[in-house]
Order: sequence, then C-alpha cells, then structure tokens
Amino acid sequence: MVGLERSDRADGGHMGVVVLRGRLICANAEEASMVRRHLDRHVNLTRAEPGCLYFSVEPADEHYVWQVSERFEDQQSLDAHQERVRSSEWGRVTAHIKRDYVIEVVGLDSQA
Repeated sequence: MVGLERSDRADGGHMGVVVLRGRLICANAEEASMVRRHLDRHVNLTRAEPGCLYFSVEPADEHYVWQVSERFEDQQSLDAHQERVRSSEWGRVTAHIKRDYVIEVVGLDSQA
C-alpha cells in the first residue's frame, strides 16, 4: 500500500493535526491473511473520510507486521474515524489483532 497525501487541507482554526503512527502486529499467517483480504477496502474508506489528510498501512520488514501512519486534521476527525472503524467489517475481523500506536498533536506547519 502506498500512502496518500492530500493537499486540499485547510487549517480551519484548529489547534493542530492529529498524527497516529505505529504497528498492526499479527500473531500468525491466518491473521496476516485476514488483514490482506480486508485492507484495501479499509484504506479506501478511510481516505474518503472527512478530515483524513493521510492514511497508509504498509507491510513492515518484520513478519506479519504492518506499519500504520495516519494524519487527521483534528481530534474530532480522528475520533469519527475510530468510531466508524469500530462498526466496520475491518473493525470486526481485526479487533483481536494487536496494535501498537502512538498518537500526537502537531502544529499545522510541522512536518509529521
């Protein structure tokens, strides 16, 4: 998966962009296969969400691990994304897969 950078963002007076970085860590080949089977739809739906500035999930060098990088224009956009994910097919089939994420707010003119 190649990340998608959107250039149409506006600051809208927000305090900063919310950035999530981390890993999706599958325990075995079955979990990894489930991720591969559902990932494209999850990525496409996320990139279409209001407030999504960047979203990338790519295989890491480690076996059964994906690097996750997300950028949303504000906390409200990230919260809406996470709520949608919980009720989505992706959310249901990957709920048991380990996630190791860090979330931070960066200034609008910072490079995340």
